[in-house]
Amino acid sequence: MCLAIPGKIISIEGEDPILRTGKVSFGGIVKEVNLSFVPEAKVDDYVLVHVGMAISTIDEEEAHKVFEYLKEMDELQDLEDES
Repeated sequence: MCLAIPGKIISIEGEDPILRTGKVSFGGIVKEVNLSFVPEAKVDDYVLVHVGMAISTIDEEEAHKVFEYLKEMDELQDLEDES
């Protein structure tokens, strides 16, 4: 199953909208993510990430809800195994 995982942007690198990347925290696990699909995203925003690409911004409440659903479904194991 393919899922988009919520994460919080903790830093952003690059000015070019196509090449912009960010460090995103997924409950303490930090990954580098491509931000080209969310040019409006800024540090401290929450984004949904699928295969290394932020695909949309979401509010903090929604991010926490999705993260809790994933924990309940035990879908976060794959993310933890990759780190």
